[in-house]
Amino acid sequence: MVRSMTGYGKGIAENENARVTIEMKSVNHRYLDLNIKLPKKLNFLESQIRNKISERIFRGKVDLYITLNEHADASCKVSINDVIAKEYLDSISAMASKLGIDNDIKASNLVRLPDVIELEEIDSDEDNLKELVFEALNSCTNQFVESRIAEGARLEKDLVSKMDEMLILVDKLEARSPAIIEEYKTRLTTKIHELLEDNNIDEGRIAQEVTIYADKVCIDEEMVRLKSHVTETRAVFNLDKEVGRKLDFLAQELNREANTILSKSTDVEIADIGITLKTLIEKVREQIQNIE
Repeated sequence: MVRSMTGYGKGIAENENARVTIEMKSVNHRYLDLNIKLPKKLNFLESQIRNKISERIFRGKVDLYITLNEHADASCKVSINDVIAKEYLDSISAMASKLGIDNDIKASNLVRLPDVIELEEIDSDEDNLKELVFEALNSCTNQFVESRIAEGARLEKDLVSKMDEMLILVDKLEARSPAIIEEYKTRLTTKIHELLEDNNIDEGRIAQEVTIYADKVCIDEEMVRLKSHVTETRAVFNLDKEVGRKLDFLAQELNREANTILSKSTDVEIADIGITLKTLIEKVREQIQNIE
């Protein structure tokens, strides 16, 4: 299955205590390069998160962002510092008595004074947080993989089209290749006539020269290998695992055959076909760089 290395996913999980939001996005990379940004409170889960992701994602530079929002009533506890409150009250009472003024202090006045009210952070239940994180991660990863599969389907369609174009070009090479031998024989015979002005030409010698020339320019093996590589590439599309590296190797092999054809070519038409073929293969190689 062809999957793109470009993808995006988002997952959210929430209960009465907290809400976890996870976003994941990726671009091309030769291997899996996973960068996780998460709150300190969730650091204890980082290794497990990495292992979970690597079970389903194999290549690409992946950025993962985790946000934790704990509900105030669940994460904090309000308490009164009785000692400090009494110190304030005693000091205010003493001041009122000393100055001969009314002591009208109320509880609502006391709680506004520094350090009377304390906010105590409640330790989060790690098991509860872990359950939320992996619920959100599973949802996020599913969406992420689906986006890669959808983009991969588009890439596969384009690559299959280019494979078809390659086979058409190979058919043109096969049709043209035998003709250049006959054309060379005709040119060689004509040239010898012109040089020797003699009709008694050694046909055996001409046949020998034509055989040598045919051996030099023969691209039969290259054409067979091109067809074989195209067939194998199409088969790789259906494999149920990451296929990018295998496709990259096959693209290199296709390029090698095209280069060999061009190096052997002494015919303008075959050279033109070879250049078109090489350009097409280069486009395929560029597309394959996007595949997981």
